Amino acid sequence: MLNVRTPLLAVNGLEAWYGESHILHGANFNVQEGEVVTLLGRNGAGKTTTLKSIMGIVGRRAGSVRLEGRELINCTSDQIARAGIAFCPEERGIFSSLSVQENLLLPPAVKPGGLPLDQVFELFPNLKDRLAASQGTKLSGGEQQMLAIGRILRTGARLLLLDEPTEGLAPVIIQQIGRTIGALKDKGFTILLVEQNFRFASTVADRYYIMEHGRIVDDFTNSELEANTDKLHAYLGV
Repeated sequence: MLNVRTPLLAVNGLEAWYGESHILHGANFNVQEGEVVTLLGRNGAGKTTTLKSIMGIVGRRAGSVRLEGRELINCTSDQIARAGIAFCPEERGIFSSLSVQENLLLPPAVKPGGLPLDQVFELFPNLKDRLAASQGTKLSGGEQQMLAIGRILRTGARLLLLDEPTEGLAPVIIQQIGRTIGALKDKGFTILLVEQNFRFASTVADRYYIMEHGRIVDDFTNSELEANTDKLHAYLGV
């Protein structure tokens, strides 16, 4: 008998609405523990809504979202966070009146295993240089993104949802974000990534899912990437 691993995250038949707008139409995918999985698709395909639906921060959702076999579809967003999922939104959500250190110390530990400050600074040495003096929104865009990721690492969550972490960043910062994702994977984190920058995604992802019109329409592994180049161009319009 085959030994089939239970995915860390299993999403089945996921539907989501904003008011009367029906955005997700039965999305199905899974993420194994320790993977970096990327959701790809054109703007408006439903990628960000998928992350928000997993976290329970859409108007209405239906279907199934399981973390290590535990059903979360009827849980509130704070219960989902305490189950061990953390969300880093595209807009970053930095508290402008707080310093770097205060932003990092703000989130509660929802599970054991959150990274101490010294390990966050090992991943993002730029933040240590700006520790006390800088208010959150006085940082550069790249530093704000580092702070947003560093903040969720403090919570103890092992599944990280990252929405467009390289949006608007300089190439040197994008490379640093890529190295950080690799280091987080080495530390045992699991990452579900929404990313428009396919060239960046191809340097960090183990697997890819393609979204169109709120559905998963294709998937392949990083080793299958070259064989699917033409298909990707058609899906993404690149």
